[in-house]
Amino acid sequence: MKYPIGIQTFEQIIEDGYVYVDKTELVYRLVSEGKIYFLSRPRRFGKSLLLSTLKSYFQGKKALFKGLAIEGLEKEWKKYPIFHIDFNGGNFTHQDTLEEVLHVLVKS
Repeated sequence: MKYPIGIQTFEQIIEDGYVYVDKTELVYRLVSEGKIYFLSRPRRFGKSLLLSTLKSYFQGKKALFKGLAIEGLEKEWKKYPIFHIDFNGGNFTHQDTLEEVLHVLVKS
């Protein structure tokens, strides 16, 4: 068994055959039943993997979810545009810095 130590992308975990604890039923419920969520979890607690799973789901990558709970729940597998902003490694202690980064991202 290969454990995904340090791997934070759902796609890489699935494609490279790492162990994955199937939480896709919860992802489906989050998307289909929920309204607004604030994800507050400690460091190293799966936030990036959850967002990566959601990204693959919203991109309609049905093949990645083969054999997982969501495969039997989702019927449409629509594709949605994804706008991914990564604030990792930035120093956002000043409001101007955040505004500059957002301005560059929006213009790209």
